[in-house]
Amino acid sequence: MNAMPSRVPAPASVPILRAGPPPDSTFKGKLKAWGLDHLDFIFRILRNVWPIPVFGKFALVTRFDDVEEVLSLSQVFVNPYNEKLDVIMDGHTFFLGMTNTEEYTRDTTNMRMVVRRTDIESRLIPATLASVQSMVAASKGQVEIVDLARTVTFDVLCDYFGTPGPADADLRVWTTRLFEFQFADQANDPALRAEVDVYAPALRSYVDSLLAARKSGPPKDDVLGRCLDLQRLGLPGMDDATIRTNLVGLIVGGLPQPAMVAPQAMEQLMRRPDALAQAQQAATENDDQKLAALIFEAMRFDPLAPALLRTAAENYKIAAGNLRSRTIRKGTTVAAGVRSAMHDGRRVPRPEVFDSTRRPYQYMHFGYGLHTCFAVHINMALLPLMLKSVLQRKNLRRAAGPDGHLTKKGIFADRLVLEFDT
Repeated sequence: MNAMPSRVPAPASVPILRAGPPPDSTFKGKLKAWGLDHLDFIFRILRNVWPIPVFGKFALVTRFDDVEEVLSLSQVFVNPYNEKLDVIMDGHTFFLGMTNTEEYTRDTTNMRMVVRRTDIESRLIPATLASVQSMVAASKGQVEIVDLARTVTFDVLCDYFGTPGPADADLRVWTTRLFEFQFADQANDPALRAEVDVYAPALRSYVDSLLAARKSGPPKDDVLGRCLDLQRLGLPGMDDATIRTNLVGLIVGGLPQPAMVAPQAMEQLMRRPDALAQAQQAATENDDQKLAALIFEAMRFDPLAPALLRTAAENYKIAAGNLRSRTIRKGTTVAAGVRSAMHDGRRVPRPEVFDSTRRPYQYMHFGYGLHTCFAVHINMALLPLMLKSVLQRKNLRRAAGPDGHLTKKGIFADRLVLEFDT
């Protein structure tokens, strides 16, 4: 594919995604693989027969109401990320790991003053459309969707944040490893930790160098520049360490995600010719609202994550007053099954049907409660537009062979090649 180059160079010796584990041919490995391929079937049985299974210090919550309950109680079910956030942030607290404290309110309020919703229409949407259109126009009838979404995300948002990436390294590698470490490394892989111990301090040092350079350079209207403007005004919570931590948090937590969910949504559309035709019509007619509805419904069938993890800070009874209620003991890891919730027919009618007319409150793509995705409005606006230019192409089809079907490495989308008439 001939694509517009990313601002961040990619050393050939360091792949963006780590190699996935070799297939496990044991019975246990085959059973696990089958389970991952049939999650919706398993969740459906659990919702109806065993809605809140508990296995020692692990609990799974499967019904919509119960998932909402867990995610809404941030003081009871707390984010389990602080230990790994401390590694990434060198012990400086990031608001993702906070409960609803004054410090949380201060930091999120400060960041909303610099990451402004008005920027979406005036700045981020035009930049996203221009980037995607340039890549698709140069692709000569074949486009790799994962690379497309990743390149556009890093080009547009790194420019917006004021963090273009170091000249001698690949910011995509750093953020992908740190994202995997923070959100998916339940087994504490020592090989991944060895990379994290290199990339985390390198990313902090890089942002520190940007802070120093920008203080002595001309002003620029981006997120980093606005942070420094607030620092000059003496705003509490805008010291160098907190600015660095918040920027690293946005980069690590946000930038790897579009390259995961946009290809997964496209794969779901390709499996459904009627939905694909509707998405292509909406894209061609510039009906961005309808296109977004179709993309988010497609994401329901393969969301970013099947569950969000929390840790019980105290004993608590979920679904109290109902026969399904279970007492969760302090210290238990709770998996709030957002994928299961979005297929719960008690709150999502006809969950097996692709229906783009669903209401926004029936989705949990961006979490729920205190720790709803900080950049939810940016994601809602930009994710559909990353696919719009592709969907406008004539005779959109899968590439021949395995490349034409989405593959993954661990939690990450890896490759999906589509073709179209030029």
